[in-house]
Amino acid sequence: MVHLSALDFGIIISFFVLSLFIGLYVSKKAGENTTEFFLSGRNMPWWLLGVSMVATTFAADTPGLVTELVRKNGVSGNWVWWAFLLTGMLTVFFYAKLWRRSGITTDLEFYELRYSGKPARFLRGFRAIYLGVIFNVITMAGVCLAGAKIGNILLGISQEEALIYSSVIVVIYSSLGGLKGVLITDFVQFIIAMVGSVWATIYVVNLPEVGGLKKLLQHENVVDKLDILPDFTNSEALITLFIIPFAVQWWSTWYPGAEPGGGGYIAQRMLAAKDEKHATWATLFFNFAHYALRPWPWIIVGLASLIVFPTMESITTAFPSLNVEMQGQDVAYAAMMTYLPAGLIGLVLTSLIAAFMSTISTQLNWGSSYVVNDFYGRFINKNATEKQRVLVGRISTVLLMICAALFSFYIKSAKDVFDLLLQIGAGTGLLFILRWFWRRINPYSEIAAMLISFIIAITFFINGKLDTPWFELQSHWQLILGVLITTVGWIIVTLLTQPSNKNVLDTFESLVFAQNDKFHNIGYKILAFFTGIIGVYSVLFATGYFIYGKTILAFSLTLVALVSCVLLIRLWKKIT
Repeated sequence: MVHLSALDFGIIISFFVLSLFIGLYVSKKAGENTTEFFLSGRNMPWWLLGVSMVATTFAADTPGLVTELVRKNGVSGNWVWWAFLLTGMLTVFFYAKLWRRSGITTDLEFYELRYSGKPARFLRGFRAIYLGVIFNVITMAGVCLAGAKIGNILLGISQEEALIYSSVIVVIYSSLGGLKGVLITDFVQFIIAMVGSVWATIYVVNLPEVGGLKKLLQHENVVDKLDILPDFTNSEALITLFIIPFAVQWWSTWYPGAEPGGGGYIAQRMLAAKDEKHATWATLFFNFAHYALRPWPWIIVGLASLIVFPTMESITTAFPSLNVEMQGQDVAYAAMMTYLPAGLIGLVLTSLIAAFMSTISTQLNWGSSYVVNDFYGRFINKNATEKQRVLVGRISTVLLMICAALFSFYIKSAKDVFDLLLQIGAGTGLLFILRWFWRRINPYSEIAAMLISFIIAITFFINGKLDTPWFELQSHWQLILGVLITTVGWIIVTLLTQPSNKNVLDTFESLVFAQNDKFHNIGYKILAFFTGIIGVYSVLFATGYFIYGKTILAFSLTLVALVSCVLLIRLWKKIT
């Protein structure tokens, strides 16, 4: 526990006041109708939407997750999420424009645009609850748990207190300001979060216990953790950290912020864009910032934590009040923050609060948009007025927050949530990629994919919580098995059932595809896809090698990144 100064409290309180002010300031406009509340009038610029996407994925659990990965598997452990760049670039160059052209309010409206009949209506309502409530609550529970751990270590407060204090303000401004309030607050939160994380990293590296960057990189606890690529002679590390993420995970799993073909709050941001170009630019900026701009401060702190807290026992010894249920390698990030001085600890704590709030506010707005537009307004009260819809949106915001806070008591670490979400979405990704192009896919395909993957995920989750498990199976093999069974299952269902009405399919394709051509400029898009991937990875690796002092390799990768940027600029007119 750290003792906050008056300056620290002043920084934190000022941030809370600013967040509430933003919510109150835009509340009148946001309350006019659901388009304003959930999509900000479809008039948002790419830079604001892109920053909001990045801020949302910078959750309170993200630094802890990266720290846990680094402590367990080294820097290369991050490939379990770095591989999702392929998913993001697929959205940028193939799907961003399609989403914006659709003109829908939520991505679940897609189902009655793409499919026909009662099965389409059922699918929309079912998925509204499945994603907007169940999946959303699990995602937010992980963020709530991370926030509680930070509160316990830095402030010495219990999980219950941390969740009550942190939830009240985020619920107020989310329910008042709608998406516009979330977007504006996200912008402020992102700046605070980045400044706080970079400044804290610099301070941590120069702690006497660490001794500066050079000593950090040469320390015996760290030197074998620095490889950016996994050890190719270690078959287990190669399979779990590299082969599975690239061969299976990126295209086959549905994960918040990295949905194959776009979806969730990423789709919500694209739908709120001024036009197709703004939607595309927003997702491109998001993928660059998410994968190339942000990771290294967290990675460096994770490496430094191996010196200060080399084992889990050293963390629990230093923080004896930490509940057994909340112990895990992910708490090492918060533990390192206790070494920061007055003023800086206030800024960093504010940045972590900002990270918590930006993610929770987005998830609440996105989840309530499903409840309102795709369940309540579609099935419960079709004649509901705009004010009634906004009211239901605000009520559902509060209820979702309560459910997430309660579920956070049943999980243990950020990695647990990451694995659970991957498993729930395992095998559904390919369907979301192909449904825009393969006319045979129908509502039964999607229902089968959801049910099969969910049943498998819950089975594995319950098995892992048992004192005497029914079976022993490592998480990566659970993922592979889930992908295989789910993919085969929904493909069989697709082939055994009839496609949607031909007129509905024709109308859908004429709306979203340029010149009614599904494969318009496909060659240029594929080239841009690979160019974007190479460019972002080059920046990510170049940054790391500059930190490592390997300047020749760093400059070489920087040159590759610049060439990729030039090529993308030349390709842009061909693909937009």
